[in-house]
Parts: sequence; C-alpha cells; structure tokens
Amino acid sequence: MIITFAPQRRNDTLTLEKTSGDRLRINGDLFNFNPLADGDTIPAGTIPCEWIVGPVERIDGEVRLTIVLPHGPNPSQAVAFPEPLAVSDDGPISVPHDEPEEEPADVDA
Repeated sequence: MIITFAPQRRNDTLTLEKTSGDRLRINGDLFNFNPLADGDTIPAGTIPCEWIVGPVERIDGEVRLTIVLPHGPNPSQAVAFPEPLAVSDDGPISVPHDEPEEEPADVDA
C-alpha cells in the first residue's frame, strides 16, 4: 500500500492502521480495499470518507491512495511536504506530524 498525503491546515488528528491485507483503518473507520483488482480505480469522492482525497487505485498489485494530513499553523518541512509511505506490515502507521509546542510556564512575580 502506498499512501500519499495531502497536507491541510486542520485542528483534528489522524490515526492510521493497516490490517489483514489491504484494509486500512482511518480514525477508527475500516476501509477494505482487498477486492480492488489490479488496474481498478475507485473514483475520487465515491468513498464515504472525508480523509480520502483523490482516487484509490491498485497498480502493479499495490493499493495507492491519498489521505489528508492535518497540521497546525506552522508545519515543518516534513509535514508540509511529506514523502509518500510504502506500508507493507499490519499495524499502526506512523503519520508525519509535528510535536505540539510547549506552553510557557506561568511565573509568579
């Protein structure tokens, strides 16, 4: 599975998990791409998921899709311009993200 990200300024979070074959859990919702045959395409907008943007295709045996990558007001280069991820193992997928900025400590004067 090849996941390409479309960075977008949003305040929500994204969690991804690959499960048994080409099934992908996005923020708890499971999407099964196992039945997608090589060369098939699911057109953009037909999957009921706000996170999947663009078509979902199987090319040379691999599912390829684009997912919104939420980020804060000042994303790092790695988040603003993320590399596509090649995912083969089942389990949680590490999503590009920036660590939250620490709030300055209150100081009593």
